[in-house]
Amino acid sequence: MPGPDPEVESVASGPVLAAGPVLGLDFGARRIGLAVSDAEGSIAFPIGVLERTRRAEDLAALAAMVRERGVVAVVMGLPLHMDGGAGAGAEAARAFAKDLRAALDVPVALIDERWTTAEAERSLADAPRKRRRQKGKVDALAATLILRTYLQQPGAAAR
Repeated sequence: MPGPDPEVESVASGPVLAAGPVLGLDFGARRIGLAVSDAEGSIAFPIGVLERTRRAEDLAALAAMVRERGVVAVVMGLPLHMDGGAGAGAEAARAFAKDLRAALDVPVALIDERWTTAEAERSLADAPRKRRRQKGKVDALAATLILRTYLQQPGAAAR
């Protein structure tokens, strides 16, 4: 059984950041779910999706969002297998995170997202039919859950 993934970061192990909003990302092949926190890092809420185009354009759009919103850190979900192993999705997320780190002047953390999409789908299953069918709702909600998980880790209040 594999041990903890060294790429998955903890708030407690990272540098203390200035107060400000944190951007949460649910990275996917077609869309990137987006969520942002309040300046105190206590509430996470969905802000939509970024429809993927080319990598350079995706990175530029995220960099603009970080600047416009005064984001102090970015957290991306890392889609690990249930046994903790990494598949193609995790490798794609790592590669994108590496490029995102190079494009931004803020830290980019990866956290385990094994349950977020399933939880987001369950949450939307109870929503009215029209709301469920809107594209990107699951992605934005998954980004919110990723960000909420990050903000609830020990040490998040010190950020």
